[in-house]
Amino acid sequence: MTYQAILKSDDFKKCVDFHGHVCPGLSIGYRASKAGLEAIREIRAEDEEVVAIVETNACSADAVQVLTGCTFGKGNFFFKDYGKMALTLLSRKSGKGVRVSMQPGAFTPSPDHFNLLQKVIAGKADEQETQQFKDIHLKRSYDILEKPTDQLFVIKQVTMEIPEKARIEPSEPCSRCGEATMGSKLELIENKKVCRGCLE
Repeated sequence: MTYQAILKSDDFKKCVDFHGHVCPGLSIGYRASKAGLEAIREIRAEDEEVVAIVETNACSADAVQVLTGCTFGKGNFFFKDYGKMALTLLSRKSGKGVRVSMQPGAFTPSPDHFNLLQKVIAGKADEQETQQFKDIHLKRSYDILEKPTDQLFVIKQVTMEIPEKARIEPSEPCSRCGEATMGSKLELIENKKVCRGCLE
């Protein structure tokens, strides 16, 4: 499929609406989610039918939430702070699991792209450099949308314990701040139940 066709698709538009803009990270999350769902033969989760584990909290994670239906609010979206462009999807129905990770070198920015990115982040890019960065950034996004899946990702079947479904339980007041807190999230300190916020 061409990048133009993907840009016009409803599911990609939903990703852009949620994230706010088109960028290489969003394109990676889009492609990884599509590949992962296809590999486990699942569709977007209405509830907790699918579990997603991301290994970065960068842009790609937003596309994962939109396309897989896995969210923090449902309790089927998990973040491991490994700094990797990798996504694991698990099906509660079939027990199938797959890990989709970037091929080494598949997304290495050019020196120009990286240098301009650093300038833009630091607020030191002039108008021409900012536009140049946007142009390169968009082209990289489009390249990712069109690149063959096997050139982008390593896709491996995985077997792992599927996390428990989201827990719903009564709240109890923290003995220090008085705020209602899930009972299982309170710590017993000197015979008093204290929330993790107060402990910090």
